[in-house]
Amino acid sequence: MQPQMVNFSNRIPHRAAHATLRALCLVTALLPWRVDAQTQPVPPLAPNLSLQSGSQPGAQAVPGFWDPRRRPERPDLSRLTVIRFLTETDYPPFNYTGPDGNPAGFNVDLARALCEEIKVTCTIQMRRFETLLDAIASNRGDAIIASMAVTPAIRARVDFTDPYYRAPGRFVARKDAVLKEMRPEYLEGRKIGVIAGTAHEAFLKAMFTDATLLTFQSDDALRQALRKGEVDVIFGDAIALAFWVNGTDSGDCCAFSGGPFIESRFFGEGIGIAVRRGNDTLRQALNWALFRTWEKGRYTDLWLKYFSISPF
Repeated sequence: MQPQMVNFSNRIPHRAAHATLRALCLVTALLPWRVDAQTQPVPPLAPNLSLQSGSQPGAQAVPGFWDPRRRPERPDLSRLTVIRFLTETDYPPFNYTGPDGNPAGFNVDLARALCEEIKVTCTIQMRRFETLLDAIASNRGDAIIASMAVTPAIRARVDFTDPYYRAPGRFVARKDAVLKEMRPEYLEGRKIGVIAGTAHEAFLKAMFTDATLLTFQSDDALRQALRKGEVDVIFGDAIALAFWVNGTDSGDCCAFSGGPFIESRFFGEGIGIAVRRGNDTLRQALNWALFRTWEKGRYTDLWLKYFSISPF
């Protein structure tokens, strides 16, 4: 079954963008990234990206969130006999119910790959997102893999693995106006559309001070403004925008302009797997399995399966 495509406007921004406004006070460095395994100079405001290409010529680049120079040691896995994963009921393509009634999606497939790497029996139970933290606190599960953003508030309740993906911010322009890079000087005096009250608006106010910001209350209004030429570019959550750009609603009008922005002060620490506080055995095992899954190329295969156009 092909993964379902949905409007992400009410989902990703809530967890990965609006939630990160609580983290604006964090002054944390960007994750270590690399390009083709070599450290490259990075232009101002652009992230250090670690990209793996697909096996076919011209295939999209896949983000890597692990530094090969920091290979984790294999932990003692003998005490792990079963991992009870919890995920969300309806958040395609990350989690959804498959045609056979079983859990499916990017998060679910990744959890299964981690179980195979650790060589342990796993179960995957779907629950409403708002019940997940209480469920793990009451020992009704061992790990949450449900696109949960790592924030200070949630860190107070659970421990997290290393991030296994991030929700970057990106610009989208009409296809006849796409630029290779998006620097503040390139947008001086230009009109940028953004959703009001989001981390994306805060980022633009801090970094693109000479542009004219036009705020919108909904994703539909924002995207229509771009299609009609009322703004020069729009800026928002790259995962939601990737599905819009590649979907029928965009009318093939637009494309990403420039690269992704992942500045953690605005866009958070990323998305991790949550475990109960103090469960270092499981957290370390999952971190090791995440690295191994990426190193073997299985993470790349899953990414390409679910994301026909990369948010990165």
